[in-house]
Amino acid sequence: MLGNPLEIHQSPKGESIAKGVKNLMHDMQQGHVSMTDESLFEVGKNVATTEGAVVFENEFFQLIEYKPLTTKVYEKPFLLVPPCINKFYILDLQPENSLIRYAVSQGHRTFVVSWRNPDESMAQKTWDDYIEHAAIEAIHTVQAITGAPKINALGFCVGGTILSTALAVLAARGDKPVASATFLTTLINFTDTGILDVFIDENFVKFREQQMGQGGLLKGQDLASTFSFLRPNDLVWNYVVGNYLKGETPPPFDLLYWNSDSTNLPGPFYAWYLRNTYLENNLVQPGKVTVCGEPIDLGKVDMPVYIYGSREDHIVPIGGAYASTQVLPGKKRFVMGASGHIAGVINPPAAKKRSHWLSEGTKFPADVNHWIASAKEVPGSWWTDWSDWLKGHAGKQIAAPKTYGKGTKFKAIEAAPGRYVKAKA
Repeated sequence: MLGNPLEIHQSPKGESIAKGVKNLMHDMQQGHVSMTDESLFEVGKNVATTEGAVVFENEFFQLIEYKPLTTKVYEKPFLLVPPCINKFYILDLQPENSLIRYAVSQGHRTFVVSWRNPDESMAQKTWDDYIEHAAIEAIHTVQAITGAPKINALGFCVGGTILSTALAVLAARGDKPVASATFLTTLINFTDTGILDVFIDENFVKFREQQMGQGGLLKGQDLASTFSFLRPNDLVWNYVVGNYLKGETPPPFDLLYWNSDSTNLPGPFYAWYLRNTYLENNLVQPGKVTVCGEPIDLGKVDMPVYIYGSREDHIVPIGGAYASTQVLPGKKRFVMGASGHIAGVINPPAAKKRSHWLSEGTKFPADVNHWIASAKEVPGSWWTDWSDWLKGHAGKQIAAPKTYGKGTKFKAIEAAPGRYVKAKA
C-alpha cells in the first residue's frame, strides 16, 4: 500500500512533484522505469573493465581473451558462456566482484562469449544457429587459439542450457573437447521452473510461435519487464514511488544498471526454447529432439561437472538447478549458495558474505531436500571451493601467453569489452 498520497513529503513549492513528473517523462522516453542513475555508468569505463581483447567475431558473438594476471597459466584454457538474454558483464561488473577477473587471477587462460544484441538481420536465427555458430564455434576457436586438445567450460543460466546442448551435439558427433563443465543457476531438466510456470502453457507458447516462430524479434524491454515483474515490490513499485511520487533520483548501482541494459532475442530461437524446455522438457528425453542434425542425449555428456544453485533463486529454483544431478552422468559436485539468482553467484571471497552448503557424499538423491538435509554450511563464498575444483581439472601450468589470439587468423580485433556488448536493444 502506498498509504495516503497527500502524506508524501513535499519539498518547498512542490519541487518533489515537479522532479517526479520530469523523472516520469524521462522514463517514458527511455521505455523503462529507472532503477539507478544510468548516466553514471559506461560499459568499458566503469563496468566490464577487465583487460583483454576480442580475438574472434561472427554474426552471433565476439570471443574475448583476457590478459593473464599470473606468469603461468593452466594448460587447459577456460571458456565462459553467459546467458544471451542479457549482457556478459554481470560476470565483470567491478574489479572486486568480477568472476572473470577472479578466474584470470587464479591462473586460467580465460575466454568469454560476448553475445551480439540481435537486430532485424538476425530475426530468422534459430536455437540450432546459436548452438552451432556460437557455443560450438567458441569451443573450437578456443582450442585453435590455445592449441589445447581439451578446454574447461562454464555456462551461466541460459548460457548453461546452451552449453549442455552444445556438449550433447558434440558427443553425438564423437567429439569431446570439454574436460569439465561448470553450470551456474542453470536449468537443464525443466521439472522445477518456479514462478515462470505461471506464464508458460500451450496457448502462450502457440501464440509466441505464431507471432515470431518464423521470424521477428523479442524486444529486450519485454524480456526485462517480465523478469522485473517477477519481483514487483523490489524491482518496480519501489522505484515508481521513489522516482515519480517523491521525485528522487535512485542511487548509482552497477547491478541495476546491468539489469536495465536489455537485449533482444531472435523469435525462432525464443519460440523453440519455450516449447522444448519450459513447456515439454524435451532436452532430458534421450533422442526426443534433434539439434544441429544430431539427436540429443545428455547421458553422453559424461565429463566431471560442478553444479551451483542459489537457495532463494526465483528464476532457477534450487530444485531446478539440482535436477541437473539426475541427468548428467559424470562425476558431480553440487553446491548451494545463499541469496538469489544474481547475488548468490556474484559473491567474491573478499567480501566474506553469504554461506554456501556442501555435502561430501557422492550420492545425489532425487529430492533436493534430502540433499540439503545432508549438507553442511560453510561460511563465505563458494568461489574458493569452485576454484579448487577447477584447478583439479586444468592440467599442469605453462608459461602465460605474451600476446592475444594466435597468428593472423585470430589476432586482436579491438580491446575488451568490444563493440557487441555496447549495442543497445
